[in-house]
Amino acid sequence: MARVLVVDDEEGIRSFLSEALQMDDHEVLQAADGQEALQILGKRSFHVLITDLKMPRLDGMQLLRKLRTEQPELQVIMLTAHGSIDSAVEAMKLGAFDYLQKPISSLRELRVMVRRAVERRQLQDRVEQNRQDTDGPLTWGAPAMKPVEHALRRVAATESTVLLMGESGTGKEVAAQAVHRWSKRSEGPFVAVNCAALSENLLESELFGHEKGAFTGATKQRRGRLELCDGGTFFLDEVAELRPELQAKLLRVLQEKSFERVGGNRTINTDVRWIAATNRDLHDMMAAGRFREDLFHRLSVFPVRLPPLRERFEDLGPLSRLLLRRVAADVGRSNLELDPSTIEALVAHSWPGNIRELSNVLERAAILATTDTIMPEDLMLFDAGPSKTNGAPAPLQNMEEAEKQVIQRALQHYEGNRKKAAEHLGIGLRTLYDKIKKYDMS
Repeated sequence: MARVLVVDDEEGIRSFLSEALQMDDHEVLQAADGQEALQILGKRSFHVLITDLKMPRLDGMQLLRKLRTEQPELQVIMLTAHGSIDSAVEAMKLGAFDYLQKPISSLRELRVMVRRAVERRQLQDRVEQNRQDTDGPLTWGAPAMKPVEHALRRVAATESTVLLMGESGTGKEVAAQAVHRWSKRSEGPFVAVNCAALSENLLESELFGHEKGAFTGATKQRRGRLELCDGGTFFLDEVAELRPELQAKLLRVLQEKSFERVGGNRTINTDVRWIAATNRDLHDMMAAGRFREDLFHRLSVFPVRLPPLRERFEDLGPLSRLLLRRVAADVGRSNLELDPSTIEALVAHSWPGNIRELSNVLERAAILATTDTIMPEDLMLFDAGPSKTNGAPAPLQNMEEAEKQVIQRALQHYEGNRKKAAEHLGIGLRTLYDKIKKYDMS
């Protein structure tokens, strides 16, 4: 059911349009002018707005201009009197979905137009959801991720510096991008620099830029990433890899919001929101004298730890399906799917490489699979390396042991609710009962 807001200063027309649209089971609200419409739109969301052109206080064209900025996704249909075609054309240029001439002679035309507008809005919503699935956090389904999402959404609304901590491959850059997208700087640039991927000299030039002749090979002036990021979000990945001299320079930028290019003496001001990330223990590094304590306190205003994949086993099903869609498209096999037993095998794995390892495993399976259904043998999984106790390789489980463990964990997580456990595992309830009986888990 779609929500439609009808705006017209004539009560009879509002009632006439509302009754016509309610025949299609739309939820319809009314407003007498543009000002009242804005008050309603501030409290509820709508798929479609139908507005008259001429109204007191705030007319239809003024309302449309305001909505193009504040609610660009809202589909607007303009009602125009006979002889106001020029106004209708102007409305279309401003982004109106369509227009109807008054008096409305065909209710069918109105209903069809509203249906098309609703379909367009729903398509936009699906595109936006797909974009979030692709560009935003891969999945926040697991209980371990709920507080992470909550914390990131809260801090995104501020200008506070964020320190993301966690093992390699847990999605720290994805989380940083989410903070940027949720923040008021979302229209500005998002600039990422990996401190471990560049040599010391190159990293300094990348961050601050350089003047012509600053060093051998500097044949022209170059603006640094910090300068290019003005007004946006600067993501400093693997910050623990910064050498002491660069740590001192970074501290000054954080404190004074200014810097000089390499080989230059002109002070450049910068307005960026800082997000840093590391997979190292910065407290240990401070104790060893390898990381400045004052820089740590500047960066860790809002620390967030991203849990490893082994602590988020509930994510494995939806996350694997999402990643499979990506990698399968890359290898030209977009119709691939995961067998339920394959999901069980994925859940049983320890994932020392986290999401990055999972993506690689699924890409390999997409290449190796001989049918459109990926089976456990297509994964070529190798379990975690050395044991934490004696350095010997961890013993491999057979499929029955792994399956039993997966079922036990699912039942524990859902507090014995077999229906929910079966849905999570991707198997039928009868199949789950059979396996519980098979493994004597009653």
